[in-house]
Amino acid sequence: MVIVGKPDAIYIPELGGARRGEGRLRGLRLMHTHLRRAEELSQEDLMDMLFLRLDSLAVLTVDPNGEPGLFQYAHLVPGAAETAEPDDAPPYRTHPAVPWDRADADLDALTQALEDEFAHTGATVAAPAKTSRGESDRAVLVSVSTRPWKQQEASLAELAELARTAGVEVADTMMQRVTKVNPRLIMGKGKLADLEVAALRTGAGLVVFDRELSPAQLRNLADLTERKVLDRTQLILDIFAQHAVSRAGKLQVEMAQLNYTLPRLVGKNRALSRLMGGIGGRGPGETKLEMDRRKVRERITRIKAELKKLRQHRASARNRRERAGVPVAALVGYTNAGKSTLLNTLTGATVLAENKLFATLDPTTRRLRFPEEHECILTDTVGFIRDLPEELKEAFRATLEELETADLLLHVADAGHSELETHLASVEEILDEMHLGEIPRLLVLNKWDQVAEENRAPLLTAYPDAIPTSALTTLGLATLSHHLTQILFGGEAR
Repeated sequence: MVIVGKPDAIYIPELGGARRGEGRLRGLRLMHTHLRRAEELSQEDLMDMLFLRLDSLAVLTVDPNGEPGLFQYAHLVPGAAETAEPDDAPPYRTHPAVPWDRADADLDALTQALEDEFAHTGATVAAPAKTSRGESDRAVLVSVSTRPWKQQEASLAELAELARTAGVEVADTMMQRVTKVNPRLIMGKGKLADLEVAALRTGAGLVVFDRELSPAQLRNLADLTERKVLDRTQLILDIFAQHAVSRAGKLQVEMAQLNYTLPRLVGKNRALSRLMGGIGGRGPGETKLEMDRRKVRERITRIKAELKKLRQHRASARNRRERAGVPVAALVGYTNAGKSTLLNTLTGATVLAENKLFATLDPTTRRLRFPEEHECILTDTVGFIRDLPEELKEAFRATLEELETADLLLHVADAGHSELETHLASVEEILDEMHLGEIPRLLVLNKWDQVAEENRAPLLTAYPDAIPTSALTTLGLATLSHHLTQILFGGEAR
């Protein structure tokens, strides 16, 4: 098959026989001319070959009279990890330009030899095939931001923890500090080429960005790479979907996912038109697209109705507790601060507690009895996180409504975390957004046993009203119990 393009672009239609295996090239060879300039292969040409997995790429220069001049070609090679090439070597080889009538490249034999080499070394040409649920995917994590470098590093480290919780193996990371984020592709095409090279070398099938991507940005990135592109919000939603247990939790996660997906439902044009900027988004699929949108809206409406019933049921339970005169203390804090472990230790409960972000999603309520014949209701809630996606704020209203009737908020923080101050500020900001700032709160610096001895005094100086505890070793829990008794039953507030 021969496909002929225009002077400035070529449109490659969907090819049923196009090969998509990890060790296979595309089955397409591109040869083009530079009509207006007598130059050799450009960086843009090479990036198109890389993104499209072309068998080879060739250019024929022409002189002002239209006569052919030089012939040059390039092709992909296995990554440097499988060869003796240096780590920074590009994943392609460019051959010197020669007069067109002296070119003797056997491109058929070259393609076969390359695929044999890819198969022999185990290197991947394409993004790895999708794995079944439960198997670890490999991902390159990307941070592009205007924030200071240290903040980017901390945020990227948190993204790595989110990836681990979601069952994703982090193959590589990439950071770029910019004065202004590229509104179309997040980063420039040159940096995207570096990202593609990193994914090729590590066999990563996922690219996860440490920010929320707009629908247009997701489409544009998907058009440039065959790897699955996710943003931070999608990763968090996936974790929530894995960990939701109760009916309410599953409904809340589903609604958050649908709210995220709705504006991103667009017509999928499967044509390989990445070498030109054609429209190509309209056609027979548009009717089905409108049907999909209508179904999503209808499902969101049904979920909202079910969640309303669940909120009414929980409100009734809260009213019964209020009539019984039992005070309520709610555990709040950054995710993985140890709230569930603290609940288990104080009440003897067996709530799931893991060293992962968002290990607990559904609210858990237990009775806490004090030696002075007092008792209170202790509620564990979902952990907070900085830049909490708007979809989750709305979806988890039913969960966080437990906080509205609390008599005391126990703000649990990981005392040994390097980002302690940022975590505290993020939680306080979310509580203020929920208009919960008037509820008395008590700061609990958990995991105190993991804090170095020389750092303890400065922390207590910075947070003089905090209670240092360790839910695992029970350190400080007697002091915490005493403060709870004073605040809830002694009329004192801190």
